[in-house]
Amino acid sequence: VDLISQGMKTSGKKLLWNTANMFTNPRFMHGAGSTCNADVYAHAAAQVKKGLEVGKQLGAENYVFWGGREGYETLLNTDLKLEMDNMARLFHMAVDYAKEIGFDAQFLIEPKPKEPTKHQYDFDAATTISFLQKYDLDKHFKLNLEANHATLAGHTFEHELRVARINGMLGSLDANQGDMLLGWDTDEFPLNIYDSTLTLYEVLKNDGLGKGGINFDAKVRRQSFEPEDLFLAHIAGMDTYAKGLKVAAKLIEDRVFDDFIDKRYASFKEGIGADVVSGKATLASLAEYALNNENPRRNESSRQELLKAQLNQYILAE
Repeated sequence: VDLISQGMKTSGKKLLWNTANMFTNPRFMHGAGSTCNADVYAHAAAQVKKGLEVGKQLGAENYVFWGGREGYETLLNTDLKLEMDNMARLFHMAVDYAKEIGFDAQFLIEPKPKEPTKHQYDFDAATTISFLQKYDLDKHFKLNLEANHATLAGHTFEHELRVARINGMLGSLDANQGDMLLGWDTDEFPLNIYDSTLTLYEVLKNDGLGKGGINFDAKVRRQSFEPEDLFLAHIAGMDTYAKGLKVAAKLIEDRVFDDFIDKRYASFKEGIGADVVSGKATLASLAEYALNNENPRRNESSRQELLKAQLNQYILAE
């Protein structure tokens, strides 16, 4: 750690986040914070303690938990409530110890539905946010979201980002992409312009990532074995995100989607719709309105093809 610290000082590099590996060693076969073995739980806590101390020493902006072994294979041998309760207890201990040592980092959880565990507790953004809210941890944690993990959960990356953003939980990004035809984490470099545009669209709508950042959690393909390939992959990934950022900024500036969405939901800005939004409406008042409404609004087209065509045009134009 001292050597790393010295290198950071001479190079001017900063540490985005650090973490503790609580999934590789066989002791964690049943989990770390969710383990059935109290001695393993204590070992996991010791690793977290050390990780927080290292993070403070290196000036880490964030501290990440990724629960690769936090889950179950079958409910036949699992105390689901105890495991999740114990995970929350470990997270609270981490928050308390960080305060104790003066480590002012943003805590992050990185959702993933499976691999290496069959069913992981931090399945996706919505599941993880629900967990944090239930255990009163949402004031201390945000999400570190990865594109390939969204794919494994059956979501687009922008879906995960939107869910986190509207809940005030968008913290940091692992930039990569998966293969839609495969069911495992391929961790490819992000080279899809459409994905990068919609990703950066959410980041800009979030006014940035605060203490978070964008990290390439990616590797070149096995057949791309020459050192040059590593440089080409990073350059291509950065170019893809730079292009996506420019397109996203223009989409927001021109209110391409915003104006359409405002118009689409306009019925909730006046009359009975405004009553619903304000909380004034009741089942009785809505029923009375429906029964007496002689001229109900006609549904309008969602214009999905138009919006996708406009997205194409902005990508090609920028």
